[in-house]
Amino acid sequence: MARIILVYGLISGLIIIAGVIGTVVIGGDQPHGNVWLGYLIMLLGMAAVFMGVKQHRDHNRGGVIKFLPALGVGLGIALFASLAYVLVWEGYLAATDYAFMDQYIAATLEARRAEGMPAAAYARLEAQMREMAEAYESPLFRLPLTFAEIFPVGLLVSVVSAVLLRNSRFLPARARG
Repeated sequence: MARIILVYGLISGLIIIAGVIGTVVIGGDQPHGNVWLGYLIMLLGMAAVFMGVKQHRDHNRGGVIKFLPALGVGLGIALFASLAYVLVWEGYLAATDYAFMDQYIAATLEARRAEGMPAAAYARLEAQMREMAEAYESPLFRLPLTFAEIFPVGLLVSVVSAVLLRNSRFLPARARG
């Protein structure tokens, strides 16, 4: 089981990392890019959770698995992939001299200015974003925040995978022969 968690967690992490790096590189001057695209990439990467739970059910459990063991494998894979995401994000921040938050704030404020946001609301938003940037400098704030971006996606995929794969008739194991 640990091998499956490690292998599929690594696959999931690599898919997510490649997607995130790709969107950052392609996004260029839009550091916050498209949020929906980011979550779509995370969901695509977390598909490895489903594959890992199915692999465990079919090869280690004789084609049958209960909800809690399936959920455990799924959560292990999601945890591993989420930690990989956090570590790579920290590496990206360090490599870019932690410029992300300043770029994010500038792009967000520029977008709100272009939309014609009233001056008072703009000033409040700017103050809130500066406060957030100050908090983001602390790893004790930033690391859990980054983890919280991705792990709920893995949790959701783990629950759905466990619900579906506990039924041995759902995508049954193929007979080896």
